[in-house]
Amino acid sequence: MSEDRKLPNRRQFLSAAGLMGAGAVLASCAPAMAVVPPKADIDVDVLNFALNLEYLEAAFYLAAVGRLDDLRALGGGDAEIKLPAGTTGKTMMTFGDDDLGQATKAYAMEIAEDEYQHVKFLRTALGAKAVARPVLDIGPAFGAAAKAATGADAALAFNPYGNALFFLHGAFIFEDVGVTAYKGAARLITNPDYLEAAAGILAVEAYHAGEVRTVLYSQRAVVTPFGLTVADLVGKISALRASVGGGKDQGITVGNTPTGTANIVPTDPSSIAFSRSTDEVLKIVYLGNKDKGGFFPNGLNGNIKTAK
Repeated sequence: MSEDRKLPNRRQFLSAAGLMGAGAVLASCAPAMAVVPPKADIDVDVLNFALNLEYLEAAFYLAAVGRLDDLRALGGGDAEIKLPAGTTGKTMMTFGDDDLGQATKAYAMEIAEDEYQHVKFLRTALGAKAVARPVLDIGPAFGAAAKAATGADAALAFNPYGNALFFLHGAFIFEDVGVTAYKGAARLITNPDYLEAAAGILAVEAYHAGEVRTVLYSQRAVVTPFGLTVADLVGKISALRASVGGGKDQGITVGNTPTGTANIVPTDPSSIAFSRSTDEVLKIVYLGNKDKGGFFPNGLNGNIKTAK
């Protein structure tokens, strides 16, 4: 056998050596690959958590437009829905004949249908795994929230169905929470179809929140029966949510005064919407408690129902 056949020629040898050397250098420079454990599949629990919140929002809006029986007819259980004194949920509240009243009535009717459809969608997606509607409080709980926000004993009688402006304050309590809850839940969902659907619901909730905040901003200098302007009162509601919900909250003006710069879209310094964990959301809807109270007197149904 000739020498040429026994050994690679010089060019082949140097080429191979160069490749091996480069590989060694790259291997030595590359960071160690971290092994990422697969994310736990708790999609059903997360969707049921969302369903509880949708039950609450749907009840709030459907009661305002006389459609509460539509929610009861979905088969989500016959649990009590606590209403303000004198309110039945069978007849539409009086929004008023002025521009604010008529605009708010139109918004309420549209949003009521959206929230009703969200409940239907989630119940269909979950099928037999969907939780029943829990006991809801869309009456006295608002008074408790108003007292906690303002410190005024008279606030215990606060009725969000009393007039259009009060209704908008009630809606403000819920809408921003829904946006932050869905954004926070995004990291928990494993099924891409569920994630896309949740993103779609988040977008709708964000439209609702922007709508409510815009109308409240137009009324920012109006003095409420609590002796506070709308901007001040909204700021106090925001501060109350922030105190139990991990911060991440803002009023409708910078500084929460009627002369403050408009703040229709609450965001972090990078103009990204806030996220809330399930614990933070629970503490808001339970009005500071960990396992029940506030708008859910007996707690949520499902596996995600207790805050740490």
